[in-house]
Amino acid sequence: MNVLGLELRRSAAAGTALITVLVGVGALYVATGRWSDGWMALAMAIREYLLLLWPLALAAGAWQGRREHRARVGELFATTARPRAQRMLPVLGALAVALATAYLLVTGAGIAWIVGTARHLPLLNFTVVTAVGALSLVAAAWLGLGIGRMLPALVTAPALAVAAVLLVFLSVVRLPDRLAAAISPVHGTGPFHAYQTIDNRVSGALAISMTALAVAGLLLFVAGDWRARTAALVPVALGVTVAVTVLPRDEDTLNWPVDQVARELVCTDDTPTVCVSRLHANVLDTLTPLAREGLAALTRLPDAPTAVHEDTHTFLLDEAVPPRGDAVTIQVRIDGRGGLAHPAAVVPEVVGGLGVPYDGRCQRRDEVVERAAAYWLLGREPRSDVGVVPGMIFEDPEINAGAVTLWQGLRALPEEEALARVTAVRDAARACADPTGLLSGSAR
Repeated sequence: MNVLGLELRRSAAAGTALITVLVGVGALYVATGRWSDGWMALAMAIREYLLLLWPLALAAGAWQGRREHRARVGELFATTARPRAQRMLPVLGALAVALATAYLLVTGAGIAWIVGTARHLPLLNFTVVTAVGALSLVAAAWLGLGIGRMLPALVTAPALAVAAVLLVFLSVVRLPDRLAAAISPVHGTGPFHAYQTIDNRVSGALAISMTALAVAGLLLFVAGDWRARTAALVPVALGVTVAVTVLPRDEDTLNWPVDQVARELVCTDDTPTVCVSRLHANVLDTLTPLAREGLAALTRLPDAPTAVHEDTHTFLLDEAVPPRGDAVTIQVRIDGRGGLAHPAAVVPEVVGGLGVPYDGRCQRRDEVVERAAAYWLLGREPRSDVGVVPGMIFEDPEINAGAVTLWQGLRALPEEEALARVTAVRDAARACADPTGLLSGSAR
């Protein structure tokens, strides 16, 4: 332990850990909205930032690996009776401890941001994803140690860092999915939907390949000749082969699996019922009065919906959650602080479809007509800046202009006649019929 402590102080381990923490925490806090959804989003974001951290660890290991060459003591140490492997263990241990600790500190910095808002904690998956991320950093550092000792040139470390960034990136975008899942530390971490997770079999496969890579780095670091260094290829080949065989066969599970528990609905005890996914349970209290305001506007229609549910459809997968006939479905978005994003958009979104969900198949829905009808129910003029979520929905100004014209026509009618026309638009949406002219009284 004394030798390990000495290596932690005099080697590149402490500096590498500090840089890793600064880069990791900085990358996290530059875009908190990418992972403020919850625990798995955080774990996956940190894993995604291994695109930066993995090359850094590899370069740090390479820099450390050339220490004996830099100090010109390699031949002196080779004459000692102490086995080389025994002399190198403290260096290996120091880098492993430093980088694993740094990875956990980055994770802790993220947890401090979401701990007050994130309610759904998939403890096993979160722990596994985090542990494999830390292991991959250690593997990169040990591989760098071996390469740095084998090629102790000054340019080795920066060249490895640049090459590793390219390799990690290309491993995701160019390799077949199964091979990428087996060897890439960032595979499956891109946020395709809110309920995304990483299957434990995929994490296990990556752990196998990263362990093999770490063993290869260890062999390169302690090897005394080229024959022993060539043997380092054996654990890599075996590790990748085993990793590929344990991966799941299903493409969706391999690339963007769904946490079904996170997608379960959590509802209010009283009525009108408002439900959100378990992942977003922390915003239920904020969302409820807004959703009920929208439902109150819809009650002017006969047979109006009586509940609001979060739309938990993941879009990438062919497993849409069928909405209940008495419920309006809306998107729930989380801001960078973990709270409800764009609350002003909730009421217009609840009323916007007149209580009729869009199933993706009907091609006869008319956004201009439905928008005018919805804002008549709300009792206010359509505005193009309400209901628009920056970066997510791009609204054509002409749609709102057309809706304003129709809305003004409705306002000039007696309330009973206007309500009848709005109801006709709603019924047309239910039947996937053409609503053209229903609000102006010139329906064909």
